[in-house]
Amino acid sequence: MHALRAFCVGAWIAAGGSAAAAADTLPAEVLAALQRARIPAESVSIVVQEAGTARTVLQHQPRLPMNPASVAKLLTTAMALDQLGPAWTWATPVWLQGRIQDGVLDGHVHIKGSGDPKLVQERLWLMLRRIQQLGVREVRGDFVLDNSAFALPDIAPGDFDGEALRPYNVRAAALLLNYRAVVYTFTPDTARGLALVSTDPPLAGHQADASVALVSGPCADWTAQLKASFTPGRTRFSGTYATACGEQSWPIADPVPASYNQRLVAGLWREMGGRLTGTVREGPAPPEVRPTFEWRSPPLLEVVREINKFSNNVMAQQLFLTLALQRNPSQPATPEAARDALRRWVVDRLGETQLEAAAADPGAELVIDNGSGLSRENRASARLLARVLRLAWDSPWMAELMSSLPISGVDGTMRRTRGAGAAQGRAHLKTGSLRDVAARAGWVLADGGSRHAVVVMINHPQVAAGGARPVFDALLQWVAHQGPAPARPATASGARP
Repeated sequence: MHALRAFCVGAWIAAGGSAAAAADTLPAEVLAALQRARIPAESVSIVVQEAGTARTVLQHQPRLPMNPASVAKLLTTAMALDQLGPAWTWATPVWLQGRIQDGVLDGHVHIKGSGDPKLVQERLWLMLRRIQQLGVREVRGDFVLDNSAFALPDIAPGDFDGEALRPYNVRAAALLLNYRAVVYTFTPDTARGLALVSTDPPLAGHQADASVALVSGPCADWTAQLKASFTPGRTRFSGTYATACGEQSWPIADPVPASYNQRLVAGLWREMGGRLTGTVREGPAPPEVRPTFEWRSPPLLEVVREINKFSNNVMAQQLFLTLALQRNPSQPATPEAARDALRRWVVDRLGETQLEAAAADPGAELVIDNGSGLSRENRASARLLARVLRLAWDSPWMAELMSSLPISGVDGTMRRTRGAGAAQGRAHLKTGSLRDVAARAGWVLADGGSRHAVVVMINHPQVAAGGARPVFDALLQWVAHQGPAPARPATASGARP
């Protein structure tokens, strides 16, 4: 197992400490929610600060390192916006190596990955379309895919939780195409008594059942009723599909990720009418040769939005490794280099100078495993995360980071948190969830128009029983009522009604 980087982030976030002395008592409604959920206060860490100031409104065990789950994505995305800027893009170079005549390329097509997390099916189609626009309809050679920009350990997708077919477990890659996933869409056809199955994207050599028996009845656990079998090159559905389910889509991580890119490029190229004499294989790009063109990703701000709104793990890992690659472009990015890059950014931007302090400090406030939060090893303190939020608030990219966070009761991973207790529409919060872990971090709009930075983490088995949500709701409701009451509107004459 790789060595984890741990270090202490000490007195530099103690600003406002004297004012915080009176803010150490948990609000009564939060304590009551904890008691009802049977979660001890010792399993919770909270920091609430007024945005734009050093005033701490509430803190509880602020220095305690806890697993932040996907709230760790705040560190990754904040560093990216700070170091690269919201308009930064990934470049994927493409070489057409050989002579082109009468629509035929007598040579190879080389594509070199640089970590772009948005090379999904539609954008790959556009890239291949660009090749065709340059006059290539037939390749009398190979498509050669270069993955050398990342150097990653050989870890099976199911190592984290045994769910190898869950898209959130897809591993990063320098050339990551369509998240190495397949989407099966089921559409009821009552006239024929079938649910039609469509498969995207087209993978060379892959076969899937085109239909499944349609039955009446409620739409319960429809994926289990399908009795699916996902094996290399073949997908079968031997069960049934309920009419009441309507149209549904089921994304699955491909069972053979190592060959996914090759099968996708071959299948999509042929579906587009292209011909290929050779194969699709992995190999190096032409050294020191200028590419024919570079395929650009959407701007970073769009990628950050998808990472945070929908807690996309593989995109976060792509960005995490990209930060290492940008720091040292001459070397392949490794997880260790990415951890070191993030660690040094925290140190440089938040002011710590004693890098060696953590080596002898068992109370280190940050442990970096990966940039997505899909880890049992990550640790962060609430005051560290609050300090990152304060850095963001004072930065030129504050608006981009805030707008990337889910809005309570409105969108992303906060869409279903409806109700007055969830401060609906007034909180931009990154969510985090693992077994025994739940966390929130972001900003809440309080009465009177002020905003507060909020970090709350719970590490306790009762999280699995749904105990965390009432605690979050109670805290967010309490924060939303901090500050002066909003002014009442004046009448036409200027008098108060």
